[in-house]
Amino acid sequence: MTTGQQLIKKIEVALALLEDARTRHGGRMAVAFSGGKDSLVALHLVRTMHGGDIPLPVLSIDTGVKFPEVTAFRDRIAQEWGFGLHIVQDETWAEMAAAGSMPSPNSLECCRVLKVAPLRNAISELGLSALITGIRRDEHETRRDETHVSVREHPPHERIHPLLDFTEANVWEYIRTFELPYAPLYDRGYRSLSCMPCTAAPGAEDPAATERGDRAPDKESVMAQLRALGYF
Repeated sequence: MTTGQQLIKKIEVALALLEDARTRHGGRMAVAFSGGKDSLVALHLVRTMHGGDIPLPVLSIDTGVKFPEVTAFRDRIAQEWGFGLHIVQDETWAEMAAAGSMPSPNSLECCRVLKVAPLRNAISELGLSALITGIRRDEHETRRDETHVSVREHPPHERIHPLLDFTEANVWEYIRTFELPYAPLYDRGYRSLSCMPCTAAPGAEDPAATERGDRAPDKESVMAQLRALGYF
């Protein structure tokens, strides 16, 4: 099977997964979009499933310290593709973070305050029973045993993972195939984008041996705990 055929098969599996989720959850489903490459592909798959529209809520966690290039790209796609963004954040903490006062020097607590708690609140407030994300199994060891449909308890909902079996190369092949725009930081050497304080500039550290090699090591070390709390 050629690389192109492998991608086609993965797209078929992803769309079938999304169709099944739509049948079971209907309008109580949302899709997460950060502005990064993986969530872009997940969002485009949702758009494809709906014939070019995105009728679902699109959630974007905004910590106040996202790269401005990523935020600008996120907002541009929302305008060009014609969907409304539901910004997920604790406004007080996000404003403080943007001003340089992070919630905690501890990565676990910082992500809990800026990402996990606002996401939980949004899922509850919107009455969602499912959230589509762009996570991939090969991106981080804590995701290797993840399933395409993952039940979460706080609050009760399902996580739908259409890109779970995609590789980094698959994502870029998809972007090239469908001629999708993407955040300009990738052309500057970034491979994985988080908040600015937790993402080293390409070449600032030792050359990244893995896709997430430029992520802050202390955050990477607590990913299992973050995911248990409700992180992607």
